[in-house]
Amino acid sequence: MPRATRVSRLTGLLASVLLLAATAVACGSSDSGDGSGSSAAGGSGSSASAGAFPVTIAHKYGSTTIKSEPKRIVTVGLTDQDAVLALGKVPVGTTEWLGGYKGAIGPWAQDKLGGAAAPTVLKDTGTGPQVEKIAALRPDLILAVYSGLTKAQYESLSKFAPVVAQPGQYNDYGVPWQRQTEEIGQALGKADQAKTLVAGVEARFAAAGKAHPEFAGASAVMATPYEGTFVYGSEDPRSRLLSDLGFSLPKDLDKVIGDQFGANISKERFDLLDQDVDVWIVPDTTTAVAKLHADKVYADLNVVKQGREVFIKETSDYGNAVSLSTVLSIPYVLDRLVPQLAAAVDGKASTKVAQPAA
Repeated sequence: MPRATRVSRLTGLLASVLLLAATAVACGSSDSGDGSGSSAAGGSGSSASAGAFPVTIAHKYGSTTIKSEPKRIVTVGLTDQDAVLALGKVPVGTTEWLGGYKGAIGPWAQDKLGGAAAPTVLKDTGTGPQVEKIAALRPDLILAVYSGLTKAQYESLSKFAPVVAQPGQYNDYGVPWQRQTEEIGQALGKADQAKTLVAGVEARFAAAGKAHPEFAGASAVMATPYEGTFVYGSEDPRSRLLSDLGFSLPKDLDKVIGDQFGANISKERFDLLDQDVDVWIVPDTTTAVAKLHADKVYADLNVVKQGREVFIKETSDYGNAVSLSTVLSIPYVLDRLVPQLAAAVDGKASTKVAQPAA
């Protein structure tokens, strides 16, 4: 699935869900969770904090109350699994987005599995979450924090388990990694642990900013050559990587893309690309780059002439970690992205922006 696309909307699975709801084990409602069941995939994990439940979490479609510690967690949110793993739990089901990883668990998170089996991987075929397969996993909590879940999908899934949907104050797929981690921490009864994890990663950003004061005030944009030229908005996690490092985003960026996580732009708006640094997520770092530079309008921008571009291979572990931008993948990203940004932002064409060794 291209990184610029997201799962499409579910049009009507309510009837099948009603049937499943009658037979599913460990059922609940969107306002309750009885924490029943266990998992060979390590669903027990470390225990929740004392007094953590019941907990109520507000989201785009209202609020969901989780009455007791969940044991069988399914992540519908495309990156939610990393926060669950970071908090000491292993989901029984994850939703595949990037592909290529057993259990949809990237190498930056593999050690969090411990000795547990990898989660069952669910897929989206263009009609939304696989409701029947999710029900078969007997979840007592469904997480859809980093998602574009529709109200119909939310209501369908809520027939057999509590669902934490995406926060309403952000664009779909626009929740900050900090908020994602903390909400999932609340849902798992580990709010304090989640805050500690967030603080640790924020310290990594702060250290990078201190080491590279040239980032502060410099402008940057994240883009990909998907169906032309696609730029990511300020609420997309990829763009947040840049702003969290101190870079400013193009001032007209969100005005151009609207309330989406990103959008294609015409050549008339290539001014959005003429920043102190352009970070490109590309299919490959050879032919794709050559194709970009063959565009005379783009090649005439100062960002190109002065060698201020960073290229990240889309399907590499590095590229996948950038696209996920989670509490677990971000440290992996920073080890690779910060040196590239430092080489690019100096504005010297002679400074080579090298690819990470691994």
